[in-house]
Amino acid sequence: MSVPPTGTVTFLFTDIEGSTKLWETDSESMSEALVRHDELLRSAIEARDGYVFKTVGDAFCAAFPTALDALEASVEAQRWLLEEQWPETGRLKARMALHTGATEERDGDYFGPPVNRVARLLSAAHGGQVLLSLPTHEMVRDQLPAGTVLVDLGERRLKDLFRPERIFQLRAPALPSEFPPLRTLESRPNNLPLQPTPLVGREREVGEVADRVQSDGVRLLTLTGPGGTGKTRLALQAAADLLEEFEDGAFFVALATITDPELVPSTIAGPLGVKESAEQPLTEVLKGYLREKDLLLILDNFEQVLEGASVVGELVAACPKLKVLATSRIPLRLYGEQEYAVPPLALPDPRVLPPVEVLTQYEAVRLFVERARAVKAEFSVTNENAPAIAEICARLDGLPLAIELAGARVRILPPQKMLERLSNRLKLLKGGARDLPTRQQTLRGAIDWSHDLLEGDEKTLFGRLSVFSGGRTLEAIEEICDPEGDLDALEGVESLVEKSLLRQEEGPEEEPRFVMLETVHEYAREKLEESGEAEGIKCAHAEYFLALAEEAEPGLKGPDQLEWLERLEVEHDNMRAALSWALESEEEELALRLAGALWWFWFVRGHYGEGRRWLERALGGEGGAPVSARAKALVGAGGLAAEQGEIEKATATLEEGVRLFRASEEAEGLVDALNSLCGAMIYGGKLDAAKALTEESLMLCRDCGSRWGVAEALNNVGLVSHLQDNDWDRTESLYKESLEVRRELHDKRGIMMSLNNLGIVARKKGDLHRAVAHLEEALSLGRNLADKSFIANTSVELGYVELGRGDWERAAVYLREGMSVWAELGDEFGTFEGLWGLAQVAEASEEVRRAGRLFGAADRLRETSEVHVMEIEHPEFGEHLEAARSRFEAAGWTQAYEEGRAMTTDEAVSYALKDDRD
Repeated sequence: MSVPPTGTVTFLFTDIEGSTKLWETDSESMSEALVRHDELLRSAIEARDGYVFKTVGDAFCAAFPTALDALEASVEAQRWLLEEQWPETGRLKARMALHTGATEERDGDYFGPPVNRVARLLSAAHGGQVLLSLPTHEMVRDQLPAGTVLVDLGERRLKDLFRPERIFQLRAPALPSEFPPLRTLESRPNNLPLQPTPLVGREREVGEVADRVQSDGVRLLTLTGPGGTGKTRLALQAAADLLEEFEDGAFFVALATITDPELVPSTIAGPLGVKESAEQPLTEVLKGYLREKDLLLILDNFEQVLEGASVVGELVAACPKLKVLATSRIPLRLYGEQEYAVPPLALPDPRVLPPVEVLTQYEAVRLFVERARAVKAEFSVTNENAPAIAEICARLDGLPLAIELAGARVRILPPQKMLERLSNRLKLLKGGARDLPTRQQTLRGAIDWSHDLLEGDEKTLFGRLSVFSGGRTLEAIEEICDPEGDLDALEGVESLVEKSLLRQEEGPEEEPRFVMLETVHEYAREKLEESGEAEGIKCAHAEYFLALAEEAEPGLKGPDQLEWLERLEVEHDNMRAALSWALESEEEELALRLAGALWWFWFVRGHYGEGRRWLERALGGEGGAPVSARAKALVGAGGLAAEQGEIEKATATLEEGVRLFRASEEAEGLVDALNSLCGAMIYGGKLDAAKALTEESLMLCRDCGSRWGVAEALNNVGLVSHLQDNDWDRTESLYKESLEVRRELHDKRGIMMSLNNLGIVARKKGDLHRAVAHLEEALSLGRNLADKSFIANTSVELGYVELGRGDWERAAVYLREGMSVWAELGDEFGTFEGLWGLAQVAEASEEVRRAGRLFGAADRLRETSEVHVMEIEHPEFGEHLEAARSRFEAAGWTQAYEEGRAMTTDEAVSYALKDDRD
């Protein structure tokens, strides 16, 4: 069958019993036998219209349109395996399971609870045995093949810990009929509680925990994480999967209801059936009972009785076959303990939303949908609600408890409306099932549970830490939250990490950063506001990050610029938080200084629009700040506006910045202002004015000894020469002189700019080989610095080189890469160059309609843009346009050209980036 069945499907899952041992014994013979096994299985499945959608090792996963087809395929496969001669390996015994249900099919694979259910049913079977679920039994019982019967094995608890499953065994002529007891939860002593809902996702984590527990060197494994991460559910599932490995079973001990460490031994003794003795302490009785037991002990919610953890250490030391799997928000701190930090559920990125059919593969979304359907059966993911669902899951940090509570709210709130209310998620996310512990009925309750474990100073530090956004370094924590050292920030942070209220990550240069899940962060912000010290802490935070930004500012133009760019990028959220507070609190000078210090970072990393918004808001104050701070902010706002093609506004803003710097007699600031204004003048086509500015800037730089300014001014002089005189030799000489200074300063971004410009000159002079050498070196530097504008610029230039070489496909790749970034940044000049380059690719390929549309879109942008340098840099565009029109007019060019002119810039970019052939 070539087409996967959809709707209600019957699954047949198979694998070989004891295959691991067979591989270890004789891998060569097993490899040969497996080839024959696969041939037999595939033939039996496909002969009954089955669709094999996955094979993993020796396991087959197949889907059938009818239950009877699946059953007959399993019978046929078992017979063929039984009749086959297996001289080297001995008979290969395959266990099989059949289950029927409605599922989701995407790209030939299947997702949903039925898939998980049939996998669990398979794990209960033995080699040569075929098991059926009740739904499959109901579908086939009245049409069984002659001699085939289904034996009712009763209700059994599968290892997914969901509801018991009524299981049937298939008996057919010539097939074995007697097997050991099923491998269900009844096969070993245990008290693992059934769960009201299936476990969604976590396959990787369950496997990792099970592997760790089975490792010879692991006796105690503690699952850690904040409230709501699903530690208990993960531990239970891993225990269920491991049950066969422990002769004396697995026992679950709930510690959540006790707070007295002295009660730990008796709480452990209860599920084990161990009685107290008058002759010896209960701990000794437990040792005696467990000393020879091959047993897994699950100790749940250990955090509030940590002082009783020594009992666990004693039991592990005295009982060589005992293994302990604990859950706690804090490690037990016992010798030999290993920790497993339970991660949040897998999340989609709401900013880059995948197709709807892919979205539901993410664990967090799957859980949301499952819980939503439990309260509203007809709920489904659609194009309309998918962005809201993805955003909800991301805003809830992938926390299972939070997502379950949100899913339950679908009863009265569609996802789009729920998202609007998530600004106060602690209030929204309540109303969990009444039979859950109180702390799990609301998200606030889960976090309260952790907060109550903190000491006084820890609670103070926890609240203060909420002032950060996006993460914190230890240095920043000490400076902002504990400047006097009263709280011992190092010890406090370590404790909060242990209690799962902070998570540790690696920042730039492996410096540890400490982050809060946003749900915890919101709770901490409430505690800070309640403390009455919020304004003081926010002010300290803003002053710290102002100092960091001003320290970084000169470094952005020196040999360590990459390190500083990365440092500012990772602290960008904190910078935003500091700017927001300064503006809201009318701290005008702080806001202007901070925004002014950051503008070059925003420029290099392509944050044009965001940077302008911050700068313009800071400039909207009453004018009480120092002139130099205001002048620098004006230069930043003007420079970013010029990059976005708003030349008139950029020029006016920059001229005001130049005026203020002249009045303040700050030479270095004036140099930056003149160079930025020169760039705006060049973009606006005012080359005479630009030339005068470059000459003044160069003279001023040499007078004040600014080598960086000299390199910048030389570059601008070269650019004016390039555009005004077409004197390529002089232009090249100026660019090379600028490059020499930049190499001397180890200014990577400057080096990249000079190389890019030298590449353009080489292309204009017809030396394409040298052009490629310069441009590829520039592109490598741009990627290293993550400088979007120069990645885009250099990619487009390489596209034009490939046009000159006649390699249309390679040219299109470069042009699309560059233009997509230019469009994202709002750079009209770069977008024009991309459109025109791709128009030339279409023209060379004689795609008349595509070429006409792209020429039309480029022509409209050229005419309407404030960036007049387009006409100066590319005077040949008009002639090229008329030549293309004459060549293709009879083939529908005119209509296509008008269609292109009618497109908005966004529509034109979208059209150009498609690799379609008209």
